[in-house]
Amino acid sequence: MSRPAAAPRIASLIGAPTDVGAGARGASMGPEALRVAGLQPALESHGLTVLDRGNLSGPANPWQPPEDGYRHLREVVEWNRRVRDAVAAELALGHLPILMGGDHCLAVGSISAVARHCADTGRKLRVLWLDAHADFNTSALTPSGNVHGMPVACLFGFGPEALTQLANMPAGSPALRTEQIRQIGIRSVDPGEKRFVHAQGLEVFDMRFIDEVGMRQTMERALDGVDANTHLHVSFDVDFLDPDIAPGVGTTIPGGPTYREAQLCMEMVADCGQLASLDIMELNPALDVRNKTALLAVDLVESLFGKSTLMRTRPA
Repeated sequence: MSRPAAAPRIASLIGAPTDVGAGARGASMGPEALRVAGLQPALESHGLTVLDRGNLSGPANPWQPPEDGYRHLREVVEWNRRVRDAVAAELALGHLPILMGGDHCLAVGSISAVARHCADTGRKLRVLWLDAHADFNTSALTPSGNVHGMPVACLFGFGPEALTQLANMPAGSPALRTEQIRQIGIRSVDPGEKRFVHAQGLEVFDMRFIDEVGMRQTMERALDGVDANTHLHVSFDVDFLDPDIAPGVGTTIPGGPTYREAQLCMEMVADCGQLASLDIMELNPALDVRNKTALLAVDLVESLFGKSTLMRTRPA
């Protein structure tokens, strides 16, 4: 893979303190936990200028049962509109937006902004979805109605119009197409959701695949085709990681990537040189142990921006 021009060197932190799309309370405290864990100085140590834009405000979590297959749809839509606008504003300035969640439903807003930015600027889009879950449920398939299990489906155009059209793409097309996203680390998918994912032809590198071929080959395939005209967006759900090393999430699923596998994943993203936007999602300090998971998330995000234990000279 060629080593293209450097990504933007001004990063903007955007806090989105809500758990309105989740089935457990606590992800609303994620942004502050990342700040306490030293995210800003960690990024600055790798040469970035970091602007902390503070936290977005939005409706409170009403903690109600689902209606018509969705929990808190009105509040989810409003939070995603505010996320979309905040991320779009940073992209327009040439900055690298880092969304600090908050639950993963907010990726509808962040990726909608990125998709529209790429459409307007003529850049290719590649999304790496690092998650234990495919997040491709719909109101007809979901067992819970929690919208944090639906963001990828919404970005593909399956869901309420207020979310599927959030990107305002030309001709009303969905924000994402199959060839633009790679899912990595998947290991928990509802039966109907699994059939739906297969029907859409998503490229999914689940944990069985990673076990068989290793993280290196997985990432080589996931990054294949990324070039100097590619905007690379990483949507990092902290439950991507094995809960033995990252307990501070609401939906722990055993059997995730180890510390070294996760580090290699992030380092190979950094090596490609095209990271241009980032989500850090589902960190739940209420379920953590002395902020252990936030500290690990910051450590891994550092690797996205160039931290490496590599002692040998990289090949040209």
